[in-house]
Amino acid sequence: MDIIFLRGLQIETIVGIYEWERQTKQTVLLDLEMGANIREAALHDKIENTLDYEAVSQCTIAYIKECQFLLVETLAEGVADLLLRKFNLPWIRLTLTKRNAICAASDVGVTIERTNSRC
Repeated sequence: MDIIFLRGLQIETIVGIYEWERQTKQTVLLDLEMGANIREAALHDKIENTLDYEAVSQCTIAYIKECQFLLVETLAEGVADLLLRKFNLPWIRLTLTKRNAICAASDVGVTIERTNSRC
């Protein structure tokens, strides 16, 4: 299995449990690793035969911008589920980082790995 990845995808959204977080958009960063078979794309040099990371990026951005979340965990699960279904991925590893969420740390976040039961 091959891996297609996107790193450092930055998106503004409402996420957090505190009142000020519910009023102010914050930047979240996503790193995505997705299972794919790139052999056909490499053989034929055609985007149609691989996972289009621009489409993944746009789908992720649209989803996060239109939703609001209390927890980064909920946001991460939602993105993983959406991408698994929409792009029929066999698996995904997603790291979601929220900057400056607590004073003592530069970043907080989660890393999740999910598989697609349909594959």
